[in-house]
Amino acid sequence: DHEQLLKMMEERMMDVEQKLRLVKRLLQDKVNQLKEQLSKNTKADAMVKDLYVENAQLLKALEATEQRQKTAERRNYLLEEKIANLNRIVKNLASPSFSP
Repeated sequence: DHEQLLKMMEERMMDVEQKLRLVKRLLQDKVNQLKEQLSKNTKADAMVKDLYVENAQLLKALEATEQRQKTAERRNYLLEEKIANLNRIVKNLASPSFSP
């Protein structure tokens, strides 16, 4: 009886040890998977930060470009007004010289 009980206990211990090794292997796999995911997340976070900075720079460049465009449009408008005024002046100067 005693030897049988001892043998059963040894078998249980071996079974428990085998299960523990399996759990340990599974846990190590999970740790490795989580480390890999953390690495990917860290890289993704850095990329998001870089994109955020790049986006801010692009927005500033766009605002500057829009401001330059508005300024150019104002200058064009003023130049067109000056051309129209000069054309009127030239027309007015030319009209009396052709009439008798």
